[in-house]
Amino acid sequence: MVFIVVKKSEQEQFLYETTCKESNDVLIRNLVKVNNMRLKTDLLAGAIEELGKYGPAKPEVDKGIDEIKDAAHESEGGTIPNRGTNYNADPSGNRTGEAPDPKLQELLSKVAKDSRQCLGADQVRLKLPCTIELLQEKLDTIRGAVTMAYPMGLPKYDPIRMAIEDTEHSQDIYGPGQLDPATAQLWWAGKEFFRDQTVGDRVGRNEKTKVIAKLLNPGSGAPAREPAVSEEERKAMMAHYFKKQEQMKRLAEDNEDQFMNSSWANSSALKQSLNGTGSIRFR
Repeated sequence: MVFIVVKKSEQEQFLYETTCKESNDVLIRNLVKVNNMRLKTDLLAGAIEELGKYGPAKPEVDKGIDEIKDAAHESEGGTIPNRGTNYNADPSGNRTGEAPDPKLQELLSKVAKDSRQCLGADQVRLKLPCTIELLQEKLDTIRGAVTMAYPMGLPKYDPIRMAIEDTEHSQDIYGPGQLDPATAQLWWAGKEFFRDQTVGDRVGRNEKTKVIAKLLNPGSGAPAREPAVSEEERKAMMAHYFKKQEQMKRLAEDNEDQFMNSSWANSSALKQSLNGTGSIRFR
């Protein structure tokens, strides 16, 4: 298998398996689908955590901090509405604060954490590929958890419902990280993967090849080459250099002759050792 690491940054990257015989067009379309599904999974993982804490989203006209709105409502002679036993005010004012049952809150948090785990950069170090099937499984789990927490369904304007029901991966939901499978470009070592070729035409015929590639929008041009050392290696090298520099500075400042009292600086050590007087100490 050919391993392709699609890398945006040290934190945003994933591993994908393919073969030398795979068409570049099929490869790019699959990589774009994985990329877009990762965006959707990450967005939903963060959103269901907020859902568990603060409940469904408010309509656009009702958004605002509840404490301020309630105070204004009371000053006009109104009454504060009953928001339920699990009410937890949303500090951003975007959600109703009517959280689900504590056990369901724990479930949503657990599902969010599990979904984010498959998106981490450590998956590349562990050599765990990110597949369409795996991401679909996480999305189905998120959908199931939301249904359990709110069996009557979320409002149509709730971003979670909009993302779950969005099968086209609309860019206005997921932002500029969204890619078009028909126009996206894959680059490696300053060269583009042309869609009318195969993977083997670009990386060679060795099925054990591993490359670090970039997935970009059209017109972006060739990306910058990967640095020779990673950020962690660079930090380790800088720390080692600084430590050596401090050691050399201390040696340069040490002009004392205390070392003359050391056994290794004794010019008569061999003679004393042969005479059996090497261990004698005078006080």
